[in-house]
Amino acid sequence: QVQLVESGGGLVQAGASLRLSCAASGRTSFAYNIGWFRQAPGKEREFVAAISWTGGSTDYQDSVKGRFTISRDNAKKTVYLQMNSLKPEDTAVYYCAASRTLSVVARTTAPYDYWGQGTQVTVSS
Repeated sequence: QVQLVESGGGLVQAGASLRLSCAASGRTSFAYNIGWFRQAPGKEREFVAAISWTGGSTDYQDSVKGRFTISRDNAKKTVYLQMNSLKPEDTAVYYCAASRTLSVVARTTAPYDYWGQGTQVTVSS
């Protein structure tokens, strides 16, 4: 069992940067693949980025490639999402999720076993 808490969201202008954090707690190790997803009002939750438990493999949605960077510090049990050059269309609630399925860095929600409660990111034009 792992609990996830996101932080770092806020209201920024287009072109600004934010760094989201996903902190894990619990007695178990941090051997999970971690994904970031987002959900805008009236839209389905969508994949943003994911990282393997070793940090050696990452994946990004095409619309964020080159702007967002996912990383992790396993000693701190924290995963980060650095978001640069933010656009109004990045506005959403951002969720991190942990998957015990280590063989694949998943883009779909099904393999993820644990979810945080989300942090709001709002980008004004």
